[in-house]
Amino acid sequence: MSSPIRILETCLSVQDLPRAKKFYADLFEYPLMSSDQRFCAFDIGGEQILLLFLSGSDPDGTTLPFGFIPPHGAAGVSHVAFRVPAERLEEWKVRLRERNIAIESEFQWPKGGRSVYFRDPDNHLLELITPGVWPNY
Repeated sequence: MSSPIRILETCLSVQDLPRAKKFYADLFEYPLMSSDQRFCAFDIGGEQILLLFLSGSDPDGTTLPFGFIPPHGAAGVSHVAFRVPAERLEEWKVRLRERNIAIESEFQWPKGGRSVYFRDPDNHLLELITPGVWPNY
């Protein structure tokens, strides 16, 4: 049996879903796949999904006509890194500044990749990361 080859969904718990939805839609311009009062799902490059769930919105899980999703969610601050081409990193830094999003840290990794760290409205640590950080990226 082979191992799964990708993470399909990444989920962040948020305190104010409309605010978080606007932040991610405005900054990254990801297409919205689905949304209701408790969650939204963004298409990330046609291969991954970023889910934002209103914190505490399904303490007993969710029953759908076709099955049951057990309760889940995260507490505290999470981290997500977004891949960007090295030649586009400066453009992203300008985009962050234009939106008054503070860059918390930035540096070059020993093997050549660069990282830029910033926060979303729920204080999750987001990272823009270029190739050269990990052996597989």
